[in-house]
Amino acid sequence: MKQEPLLAFGVLFGAANAKCDPATIQAALPGGASVNFAYALAANSTFEVPKSSTGYPTNAVNLPALCAVSVQVESISNSTFGFGLFLPDDWNGRFLATGNGGFGGGINYLDMGAGVRYGFATISTDTGHNSSTGDGSWAYQHPERVENWGHLAMHGSVVVAKAITAAYYAQNVSYSYYSGCSTGGRQGLKEAEFYPEDFDGIVAGAPAWWTTHMQPWTARVALYNLPTTADYYISAELFSTINTEVIKQCDPQDGLVDSIISDPKGCNFRPETLLCGANATPNATSCMTGPQLNTLYKIFTDYLAENNTLIFPTYWIGSEGQPALLTGSAPNPLGTDYIKYFLSKGPDWNYSDYNDDIVELSDSINPGKATVGFDLSAFHNRGGKILSYHGMVDPLIPTSSTPYFYNHVQRTLAPKSIEIDSFFKFFLVPGMGHCSSTPTKMNAPWYFAGPNQQSALDQRVYSVPGYEDEEHDVLLAMMAWVEKGRVPSYVVGTKYVNETTHMDVVRQRPLCMYPKQAKYKGEGNVNDAQSWECKSLY
Repeated sequence: MKQEPLLAFGVLFGAANAKCDPATIQAALPGGASVNFAYALAANSTFEVPKSSTGYPTNAVNLPALCAVSVQVESISNSTFGFGLFLPDDWNGRFLATGNGGFGGGINYLDMGAGVRYGFATISTDTGHNSSTGDGSWAYQHPERVENWGHLAMHGSVVVAKAITAAYYAQNVSYSYYSGCSTGGRQGLKEAEFYPEDFDGIVAGAPAWWTTHMQPWTARVALYNLPTTADYYISAELFSTINTEVIKQCDPQDGLVDSIISDPKGCNFRPETLLCGANATPNATSCMTGPQLNTLYKIFTDYLAENNTLIFPTYWIGSEGQPALLTGSAPNPLGTDYIKYFLSKGPDWNYSDYNDDIVELSDSINPGKATVGFDLSAFHNRGGKILSYHGMVDPLIPTSSTPYFYNHVQRTLAPKSIEIDSFFKFFLVPGMGHCSSTPTKMNAPWYFAGPNQQSALDQRVYSVPGYEDEEHDVLLAMMAWVEKGRVPSYVVGTKYVNETTHMDVVRQRPLCMYPKQAKYKGEGNVNDAQSWECKSLY
């Protein structure tokens, strides 16, 4: 893929004549919307997040000169939602919306900061409430808030923010993009399904698309390992031991010993090699008992209904190294708060009462219409593009849920004579966790400037330091696909020696579009992307 600088995608448009004040912004708003604030920031400034913002309290730093705007919009049943908007003085003529995470309410100014450094007019919605990402109590008996979170707030924010942008620069947006991971990935796919006119290109990482099943699974998978006093309980320390054995067995099986499991589905892993001997000490962290092996097999088995239909696909091996949902004294609130508050079981509901009827209830309610359907034909028909991806050791959202979604979209669109590969591509990221980063044991090339990644690397960073081009930056790859027709076959992942200074590179590797997989050519430096090629698995 040819490398080109950002300016190859268009000139910058100045905002010298635009006024950054509440009156000017208010004049651009439709009825039912009002300005909270609007003020200018000089280059290299820090945007101070309002203290009332619970979900995303981190300031955005090292910003270009811009106009910072906050707007409140009336929604259904006397509810409201808000959004933040950064309007850069040097505008690239484009619009970018950024996503949220979990159940979080609040404006993600941190990801807006990453987006505005490209020159985008950049927004984030608060999804209609204020909460931390793991707190779902705001949803209890408030279906209007859940509907805002599910889809209304993002769409409504985009529509109003585009109107402000056009008025501020006296020019319509040329292209519109979206970038989000986790719940943010779900929001992007939901936009493609419900509001195909909103975006030209959508980057959707680790999408939490199957809300009605994933949140109950989050509670169910934890119950396999509870209570903590049971003889079958696996501690965090023992999961680390299991992970070491997984890497030991599975790393060589993918064809190259490099500490990274590139093909977890192709690995024949035998956990029985960790069985304790006769003289093992109680609560050992170096070996496993028979009951603990049973627990491990349950965790790595898809969640099935009694009639063997799939409820939710489970983890791929390698994910056990960061057992975020598996080792608490109770299931993660992303599961239990959903059941208590989104399904209206109430704050006194006890997770020990969980059964599969919860999934049927969830399907019948479909809170906020948040689950994404498979018919994305309207987005295809207007020429939209989707780039999705998923870390292969994701400890929060099982990696397998994304190929499941992609394959079912293909099943839905093929009878309509739509070739999915013409508008929707996704890639898997060996060794990457949830949205960003990599376990120390793997040291995998995980960085490609995806949503949430720039702030995880360095809150001041722009694009991929040293490699600001479409081959290494997924957002620039999306722009090249939409605007230049250059279809991406891979995106290069980067791992820096020091992820604070990001001066030197440990590894780079192509992250191939599904169903292809990166394979070592058999010669050359294994840490050099040029030593790898994308090959079909069949």
